[in-house]
Amino acid sequence: MSKYAIAVDPANPQQFIQIPVPEAAPGEFDLLVEVKAIAMNPVDTKVHAGLKKNGLQQPRILGWDATGIVVAVGPKATGFSIGDEVWYAGDITRSGSNTTHQLIDSRIVGHKPKSLNWVESAAIPLTALTAWEGLFEHLKIQDAGSDKTLLIIGGAGGVGSLAIPLAALRSKVRIIATASRPESAKWCLERGADLTVDYHNLQENLLEHNIKQVDYIFCLNDTDGHWKSMSEVIAPFGHICSIVESAQPLEQSLIRSKGVALHWELMFTRSMYQTPDMAEQGRILQRVADMIDKGELKGTLNTTLHGLSVETITQAHAKQLEGHMTGKIAIEF
Repeated sequence: MSKYAIAVDPANPQQFIQIPVPEAAPGEFDLLVEVKAIAMNPVDTKVHAGLKKNGLQQPRILGWDATGIVVAVGPKATGFSIGDEVWYAGDITRSGSNTTHQLIDSRIVGHKPKSLNWVESAAIPLTALTAWEGLFEHLKIQDAGSDKTLLIIGGAGGVGSLAIPLAALRSKVRIIATASRPESAKWCLERGADLTVDYHNLQENLLEHNIKQVDYIFCLNDTDGHWKSMSEVIAPFGHICSIVESAQPLEQSLIRSKGVALHWELMFTRSMYQTPDMAEQGRILQRVADMIDKGELKGTLNTTLHGLSVETITQAHAKQLEGHMTGKIAIEF
C-alpha cells in the first residue's frame, strides 16, 4: 500500500499538497498506526494560520484526532499488539494524523470503542481528553455537591458536546450551557444540560432563571470576549477553566477580590513536556471508550467527508473556520 500524507505546502502555505510518507521504524514507546479516519479541530486551523503567518521551510502534516490499526510496535510500547484498533489525539510537537500511516507514542493511545466505527470514533479523542482534564483535573467538579453550578460556555461545540454528558455522568452539579441558536440549545439539552442560556447579556439571562452566580465556569471559546461576563457571574472562591488562549492580558482585578482560581487546559501539555503522568491520557481514553461501549456516552460526529485528499482536508478546514460547528467534522479514509 502506498503511504502518503496531506501537508501544508511550504511554497504556498495557503494550500495543501500530497506528499509521500517515508518509511520509519517505531521509537521505543511508539506505535506505527495505519490511519482509518481523522477529525478536524480548532487547533488545526490555528496551527495552519500560524504557519501561513510565520513561513514554512518544509511540508507540515497537521491533524490531531485519529483512529486506526496498529501495524508495528516499539520495544517499550506495552499494552498493544499488531492488529489492535486504536484511537488518539496525538502530540502537537510531532507530525500529525492527516496521513495514511503515523508514528504515535503509545502512552497517549487507547483502544477504540468497539461499538463505534472508525469515523465515529475519530471525532472523540481530543475533545474527550480536553473535557475530562478541564472538568475533573482542573475544576474537580466530581468533588462538588448538588448545590453547585457549572456554566459551560460553548456547549454545542466539540468539547462542549462531551463536557456536558461527562459532567452529568461523573458529578452532581447543575449544568448550564450557553447556546445562541435553537438547534444548538436543543443539542445541549439532549446531551444532558439542565438549562441553556444565550451568552449575549449573560448575567441578565442567568438572572431570568434566578441564578445570580455560578461556582464553576468551563470556557470553550473566546476567553477575551467572555472575560468580563465570566468575572461578573463567577461566585466568590469559584473556579474558571479556559481552553482558549487570550489575545490580550486578562484583567485580573475583576476576579482577584473574589478569590477566584483561574486554570488553563491544554490537552497537549502532557506530551509536550513528557510529564511523568503522560500515560494518564491513554487511561482516560480507555475510560471514555468503556463508557461509550456501555451506552453511557454518545458520539459527537455531525459531518462526515470521504477520502484522504487535498480536497477533503481543505473542505474540513473551511467548515471549521465557519465558527458555527455543532459537534464534530471527520474524514473517513
